[in-house]
Amino acid sequence: MIKVSVLYPNKKGSKFDMEYYCKTHIPLVERKLGGALKGVSVERGVGGGLPGSPAIYVVMAHLMFDSVEAFQAAFTPHAPAIMGDVPNYTDIEPVIQISEVTISG
Repeated sequence: MIKVSVLYPNKKGSKFDMEYYCKTHIPLVERKLGGALKGVSVERGVGGGLPGSPAIYVVMAHLMFDSVEAFQAAFTPHAPAIMGDVPNYTDIEPVIQISEVTISG
C-alpha cells in the first residue's frame, strides 16, 4: 500500500479554508481519482510536541493507493484540475511525500 501525504506547513499569516477543503476539494479529488483511491483521511493540526507549541502542519491529508503506478495513472490526467483548485482554499504551498505503508492498524 502506498500513502500520498499532502502536508500544509503552518505559516503565520497564511490562509486555509478547512470547510472548502473538506466539502469541495476532497470530494473533487475523490471523483477525479476514482477507484484507484483506496482511502483518504484529513487531519487538522492542533499543537506541536511541546505543550502550547503550534502544530507544524495546519492540515495533513493522506491518500491511499495500491501502488505508486496506480497513483500516477490516476493523478496525472487530473493534475491540472486538482492543483488548479488549491488557490480556492489556501495560499500555502503543500509538501508532498509518497510513502510505503509497512505497518497499519
